[in-house]
Amino acid sequence: MFPLGDKELRIGILGFTEGNGHPYSWSAMFNNYNHEEMETCGFPVIPRYLEKQPDETLGIPGAKITCVCCTGFAGREEAEHIARAAKIPTVYDRPEEMIGNVDAVIVATDDGNEHVDRCRPFVEAGIPMFVDKPLVNTEEDLRTFVEWRKQGAKFISGSCMRYAKDQEPFYKNRYELGKIKYICSPMAKYYEHYGIHALERAYPFLGQGFVSVRNTGTKENAVVHIKHENGCNVHIVQGYGMATCGMMVCGEHQALMFNTGDSYYMFKKQLDMFVRWLRTGEEPFPFEETVEMMKLIIGGLRSREEGGREVFLSEINV
Repeated sequence: MFPLGDKELRIGILGFTEGNGHPYSWSAMFNNYNHEEMETCGFPVIPRYLEKQPDETLGIPGAKITCVCCTGFAGREEAEHIARAAKIPTVYDRPEEMIGNVDAVIVATDDGNEHVDRCRPFVEAGIPMFVDKPLVNTEEDLRTFVEWRKQGAKFISGSCMRYAKDQEPFYKNRYELGKIKYICSPMAKYYEHYGIHALERAYPFLGQGFVSVRNTGTKENAVVHIKHENGCNVHIVQGYGMATCGMMVCGEHQALMFNTGDSYYMFKKQLDMFVRWLRTGEEPFPFEETVEMMKLIIGGLRSREEGGREVFLSEINV
């Protein structure tokens, strides 16, 4: 029965997509890790930010990653390496083998085009999930997740950027800024994969009410203009090979520059909130926000494909 209460949580983790080390880092945040094995994970930044943390800060009380399965880009060899690096006792060849052996699942892949297929067995089995960002890339897949929600499926999704340490104090107390007039949120990699990072770190400043999105760039260099019903404009400039940088928020009273900051803090808090949701049923933020952000991703991709026209969120029917 959901929520899961105070029981010891057995969590399975699924991977793997190219360029995404979350199965390594997130598992370590639950289980601690083998330093020597983590050094060869293929993502040098992960052991560097993990080694800065005292051992007692690693771990989430009453919750462990107990099994791992990698399909798609990587297979059993990668899964076995993740298991050694993050002290995971069991490796499966097929995701369905987790059913009956876990209380929850983390889908730690960042390709929204795969998530319906990856999640379907666990939706059908009634197993709650955290799904890595972005939840989807297409209107059809968003419609599927919305329908699953209506049928009672338990899942949440989101970007860790919502929990950026230097931004959080301003989400509910913005007297220094005043009414938000403009946000510029540059981001690395492709809009279809990392656009959600740029969106989710801006979203808590404005809340629901986005109206339209226009993408006049290319896949390699996105130039995205988003409009909110309160009159605020949001710009996202995004490119592969560009360093991730901060976000500028301009209000009536002053403008502030926020840095991306502490990756460990953001990831760990996101996982803490997932476990809190599993235990209490209290969502970190409304699912309607996830739906709106996915419409901005879908609309931005559609705009790019259609020559940069302005796509209104009302066109995306879910």
